[in-house]
Amino acid sequence: MTARRNRLAPVGPFLIILALATLLPLKGLAAPYAAMVMDARTGEVLHSENADARLHPASLTKMMTLYIAFTAVRNGEISLDDDIRISRHAASEPPSKLGLQSGQKIKFRYLIRAAAVKSANDAATAIGEAIAGSEAAFARRMTDTARALGMTRTTFKNAHGLTEEGHLSTAHDMTVLGRHLLFDFPEYYNIFSRQSTYAGIREVANTNRRLLAAYKGADGIKTGYTRAAGFNLVSSAKRGNERIIATVFGGRSSASRNAKIAELLDLGFKRAPSHAPVQAPSAPVYAAADASGGSLSSGKTIRLQTAVKASLRPKMRPGGTSPATGPEAIPTNLVAVAMTEVIEATVAEVQEETVQLAGIGTVAPKARPEELEVVTRVSTSGGRHWGINVGRYPSEYKAERVLLQTALNEMSTLDGSLRKVVRKPTGFDANFLGLTRETADLACRRLQARNQTCFMIGPAS
Repeated sequence: MTARRNRLAPVGPFLIILALATLLPLKGLAAPYAAMVMDARTGEVLHSENADARLHPASLTKMMTLYIAFTAVRNGEISLDDDIRISRHAASEPPSKLGLQSGQKIKFRYLIRAAAVKSANDAATAIGEAIAGSEAAFARRMTDTARALGMTRTTFKNAHGLTEEGHLSTAHDMTVLGRHLLFDFPEYYNIFSRQSTYAGIREVANTNRRLLAAYKGADGIKTGYTRAAGFNLVSSAKRGNERIIATVFGGRSSASRNAKIAELLDLGFKRAPSHAPVQAPSAPVYAAADASGGSLSSGKTIRLQTAVKASLRPKMRPGGTSPATGPEAIPTNLVAVAMTEVIEATVAEVQEETVQLAGIGTVAPKARPEELEVVTRVSTSGGRHWGINVGRYPSEYKAERVLLQTALNEMSTLDGSLRKVVRKPTGFDANFLGLTRETADLACRRLQARNQTCFMIGPAS
């Protein structure tokens, strides 16, 4: 018996050595590292390492899912209060998930919260299906939108970011997307800084809560992890006049990833100038999804805008005929150029205020008891004394933006009117003034037919 034990004794150390030899090569299988640091105000790259390598984005993907969700709500494709029926496909997504059940109905706003804060895969898939009809169609729209934003090395195959062949992005492209979320949807951006939120079924905690709590000025944006991707993060922080966006791909753990992103943010604040002009990125022109399932046609209906090369007002046709009116007559680059001017003039205030839109946020705007009128266009209204109100909004910026979008969408009745933002104790009224009664009535009826808030303002109002 003793001899038998002696013959077996060397096996123990041999197995240990074999196990170590097997494990050591795993270090080489770690996800590739990539990083980028950008001055959010100007888009200047402050640091870059392997930033153009196409890697697995993991749940950073949900930044694009949310970007399209915000776009769809803003443009009336879907409402935050729409009840979304959960498909078997969405309910079957693996964790992280909210726990949605097939056939269940849940409001769209809760899907947004769950995807943004909890990083729930089932919620992300449900968002895509609700907007585009299928996840495949939504993925095509995601890729089209990426191209429109300048994300040239990104291709999406799903709405959640779980590893799939061909589903790839870069640290550079995800940094660009983070900047667009900040500038294009300031009214929604505060959702990324919440430590927790109610998502219709239960309260969910933010996957980024440790960095939000530990790093001064951090207010977003999105974490991601899969075995193929490693620990990823796009983060933004604001200190004084400076705002930095930093991205990490391929972190070894959530703790090391957070430490690295803090190091990169520190580097950004060190290198960025104290004062820099805000140069908002060009937002793509919105185009509604086509009838074939929600995808946008390969970069043809959403595109980046460049400088204005011609007058923004349609020219008179030969013979004095009035120019064509309606959305089809609006130059394709008019919305983005004009909106960029508004953003540049007001972004400093927007970044200081946390605002809400249609109940996603619950933080009230700063109280200003006085009533102040802000004129945003020279009047050509003559003696017309009627007007319309198109809503009350939590910030001056939002009211101005709605006025601009409404004027462009309803040019035939509102051309030549006076746009005014009127500051009230409870918000900012967006008004068009200098209309005849008939024109005001027609404008409201046309806007209400598109489900936009509108009521007439009489001469004594």
